[in-house]
Amino acid sequence: MKNELLHIGPITIYGYGLMIAIGIIAAYQVLVTRAQKRQIERSHISSITLWGLVGGFLGAKILYWITQGKNIIDHPEILWNMSTGFVVYGGILGGVLTGYIYCRLKGLNFLQLLDLFVPSIALAQGFGRIGCLLAGCCYGEVAHGWFGITFHESEFAPNEVKLIPTQILESVFNFGLFFCTDLFGEKKENKRIHSKSISASLQSW
Repeated sequence: MKNELLHIGPITIYGYGLMIAIGIIAAYQVLVTRAQKRQIERSHISSITLWGLVGGFLGAKILYWITQGKNIIDHPEILWNMSTGFVVYGGILGGVLTGYIYCRLKGLNFLQLLDLFVPSIALAQGFGRIGCLLAGCCYGEVAHGWFGITFHESEFAPNEVKLIPTQILESVFNFGLFFCTDLFGEKKENKRIHSKSISASLQSW
């Protein structure tokens, strides 16, 4: 696995950043499609997505600072490094909290929109874990059996040591979670539309 995928002059394309970008784009496209089926205004989807990314970035950074409390005392420059050092759980919490605040301010149904966003969060996380695999971060414990991967050029994971492929496992889990929640959501929505159609037909009689 290699994080530096491509060099174009002075520009370097990193696998982690590329996977994050692909995940965000794919997740947003799914959001738009699902919102259209539910007749939810697209401007709200765009705004929640934008503010959710901002809140997610801050949440991931703040939780990382919390986990690095002792190191920050000796190396305060950690506080100013905005390119690395994030904790995904803080990002999810920060994004959800930001979405909740937006819904309260706009008078929107938070749970309805959260139901809409959950599959996309899982999808983006699935791509994000592929990025972790390319970079070598979020690595697993030493693998003592056949099931393991070995990094050779990672700046984060120990090289030449067989490790449990937690990134692959989490990526597969998140893609599976996406398909399950998306499928369940579609069935639930189709059932709601069908019930609404029957109700309208009965009223017309």
